[in-house]
Amino acid sequence: MADVLDEVYAVIADRKVNPQEGSYTTSLYNHRKGIDKVLEKIGEESTELIIAAKNGGEKEIIGECADLFFHAMVLLAAKDIPFEKIKGEFERRRK
Repeated sequence: MADVLDEVYAVIADRKVNPQEGSYTTSLYNHRKGIDKVLEKIGEESTELIIAAKNGGEKEIIGECADLFFHAMVLLAAKDIPFEKIKGEFERRRK
Protein backbone atom coordinates (compact mmCIF):
# COMPACT_ATOMS: atom_id res chain seq x y z
CA MET A 1 0.00 0.00 0.00
CA ALA A 2 2.84 2.39 0.78
CA ASP A 3 4.00 2.17 -2.83
CA VAL A 4 0.73 3.48 -4.23
CA LEU A 5 0.58 6.22 -1.59
CA ASP A 6 4.15 7.20 -2.46
CA GLU A 7 3.15 7.39 -6.13
CA VAL A 8 0.07 9.49 -5.39
CA TYR A 9 2.10 11.84 -3.21
CA ALA A 10 4.74 12.18 -5.94
CA VAL A 11 2.08 13.26 -8.43
CA ILE A 12 0.57 15.69 -5.91
CA ALA A 13 3.98 17.23 -5.18
CA ASP A 14 4.79 17.41 -8.89
CA ARG A 15 1.57 19.31 -9.62
CA LYS A 16 2.75 21.99 -7.21
CA VAL A 17 5.90 22.72 -9.23
CA ASN A 18 4.60 21.60 -12.65
CA PRO A 19 0.97 22.67 -12.85
CA GLN A 20 -1.12 20.95 -15.50
CA GLU A 21 -4.22 22.53 -16.94
CA GLY A 22 -7.31 20.54 -16.10
CA SER A 23 -5.70 18.85 -13.09
CA TYR A 24 -7.83 18.84 -9.94
CA THR A 25 -4.70 19.02 -7.79
CA THR A 26 -3.41 22.01 -9.74
CA SER A 27 -6.76 23.72 -9.24
CA LEU A 28 -6.41 23.28 -5.46
CA TYR A 29 -2.96 24.88 -5.47
CA ASN A 30 -4.08 27.73 -7.73
CA HIS A 31 -7.40 28.44 -6.01
CA ARG A 32 -7.89 32.06 -5.01
CA LYS A 33 -8.36 30.99 -1.39
CA GLY A 34 -4.92 29.39 -1.35
CA ILE A 35 -4.27 26.96 1.49
CA ASP A 36 -7.70 27.75 2.92
CA LYS A 37 -9.27 25.84 0.03
CA VAL A 38 -7.23 22.74 0.87
CA LEU A 39 -8.21 23.06 4.54
CA GLU A 40 -11.84 23.50 3.53
CA LYS A 41 -11.66 20.27 1.51
CA ILE A 42 -10.12 18.41 4.46
CA GLY A 43 -12.99 19.57 6.66
CA GLU A 44 -15.54 18.59 4.02
CA GLU A 45 -14.01 15.16 3.49
CA SER A 46 -13.74 14.55 7.24
CA THR A 47 -17.44 15.28 7.63
CA GLU A 48 -18.32 13.06 4.69
CA LEU A 49 -16.27 10.23 6.19
CA ILE A 50 -18.08 10.57 9.50
CA ILE A 51 -21.46 10.47 7.75
CA ALA A 52 -20.41 7.47 5.67
CA ALA A 53 -19.23 5.65 8.79
CA LYS A 54 -22.55 6.34 10.49
CA ASN A 55 -24.93 5.74 7.60
CA GLY A 56 -23.07 4.26 4.67
CA GLY A 57 -21.69 0.96 3.62
CA GLU A 58 -18.15 -0.20 3.20
CA LYS A 59 -17.82 1.25 -0.31
CA GLU A 60 -18.81 4.75 0.86
CA ILE A 61 -16.47 4.60 3.84
CA ILE A 62 -13.55 3.50 1.65
CA GLY A 63 -14.23 6.24 -0.90
CA GLU A 64 -14.50 9.00 1.68
CA CYS A 65 -11.42 7.79 3.54
CA ALA A 66 -9.44 7.85 0.29
CA ASP A 67 -10.71 11.39 -0.38
CA LEU A 68 -9.57 12.49 3.08
CA PHE A 69 -6.14 10.87 2.65
CA PHE A 70 -5.74 12.56 -0.75
CA HIS A 71 -6.54 16.04 0.55
CA ALA A 72 -4.27 15.52 3.59
CA MET A 73 -1.49 14.65 1.16
CA VAL A 74 -2.18 17.85 -0.79
CA LEU A 75 -1.79 19.76 2.48
CA LEU A 76 1.52 18.04 3.20
CA ALA A 77 2.87 18.91 -0.24
CA ALA A 78 1.58 22.48 0.04
CA LYS A 79 3.51 22.83 3.30
CA ASP A 80 6.61 21.11 1.83
CA ILE A 81 6.36 18.20 4.25
CA PRO A 82 7.69 15.03 2.62
CA PHE A 83 5.45 11.98 2.83
CA GLU A 84 8.46 10.11 4.19
CA LYS A 85 8.12 12.09 7.43
CA ILE A 86 4.57 10.80 7.92
CA LYS A 87 5.72 7.25 7.31
CA GLY A 88 8.56 7.85 9.75
CA GLU A 89 6.11 9.03 12.37
CA PHE A 90 4.09 5.83 11.96
CA GLU A 91 7.28 3.80 12.33
CA ARG A 92 8.20 5.73 15.48
CA ARG A 93 4.75 5.10 16.95
CA ARG A 94 4.87 1.42 16.15
CA LYS A 95 7.88 0.91 18.43
